[in-house]
Amino acid sequence: MRRVAILCGGPGSEHEISCLSAAGVLSAIDRNEYEPFLIGITPQGKWMSLPLDYPLSLENGTLPSVSGNFPDVIRGKNGMSVGGASLAIDVIFPVLHGTYGEDGQLQSDLDQLGIAYVGSGAVASEQAMDKSDAKKFFSSAGIAIAPSVTVTEVEWKRNPEAITQSIKSLGMPVFVKASRGGSSRGTVKVKELAAFASAMEEALSFDSKVLIESAIDGAEVECAVLEINGSAQASTPGKVWIDPAYEFYDYQAKYLDGATRIDIPAPFSAEIIEKIQKLALIAFKAIGAKGLARVDFFVTPGGEIIINEINTMPGFTRTSAYPKMWAASGIGYTEVITHLLQSALAR
Repeated sequence: MRRVAILCGGPGSEHEISCLSAAGVLSAIDRNEYEPFLIGITPQGKWMSLPLDYPLSLENGTLPSVSGNFPDVIRGKNGMSVGGASLAIDVIFPVLHGTYGEDGQLQSDLDQLGIAYVGSGAVASEQAMDKSDAKKFFSSAGIAIAPSVTVTEVEWKRNPEAITQSIKSLGMPVFVKASRGGSSRGTVKVKELAAFASAMEEALSFDSKVLIESAIDGAEVECAVLEINGSAQASTPGKVWIDPAYEFYDYQAKYLDGATRIDIPAPFSAEIIEKIQKLALIAFKAIGAKGLARVDFFVTPGGEIIINEINTMPGFTRTSAYPKMWAASGIGYTEVITHLLQSALAR
């Protein structure tokens, strides 16, 4: 039986969501084939061996987190150890999102361990996480992107007035995004130029590079990609529905208020559906992703498909969009987890 280390938590802003995802994986992993071992990473970056019954679910409106006094997990070139004893692990499932989950830092650390792991490698993760850099890869691959401007913290502080004037060509509204932020944190919708400076400060509190992007008038659509027997497959896409009380698909709406849902299949023609799936696979390949990804698009009223971003470790709870899209495509949650573990071990 293969032993799987499920990693959750981490120092990033999506610590709690990672815990929810890990709870989902633990509840559904095929225990006839895989023996799970839970490793929690505190917000301070400490790795700990957690019991399998550690509370990782939403309790009375409170999100879970990794804390407490548990045995340290020591990492070295020869693998991992707990309490001085070597920890025999065949494959790692790092269910971390955003910073130190999808930005290549964790993947670099895992590469040092010499243990197979689920998902993209360090370079692809870093490229996908940086929205500004990813847009260049997508555009080079022939995928339509929204008009945008990238600004660093140094450039903003040097001449905020000039930058404010330069974005006028993008029109209003615009989205001001932390270029390497995750889960919509550090993202602000700006409807008038007077609000731009405060939006920049908000985004810069999450990252030193900011992407300013024209708002696209269109439906938000997601498509899941999964490697099955070495071949990337695209799921039935879903259309995101957002409560009109929210300006956009932000963190609050996405995770805390239940103000969104995803309609699967997305209500488009077979031609549009097929094109979304094709573009999702092109984006996956353009970034050099492995294992899994969720690719997000806008579909305009005229049928144009514009990519928004790619997530190399999307939300992975039972109710997350990624497993829901695969369930609608005929592949259940447990089977998705098995495919991911098989893919990691094969690599």
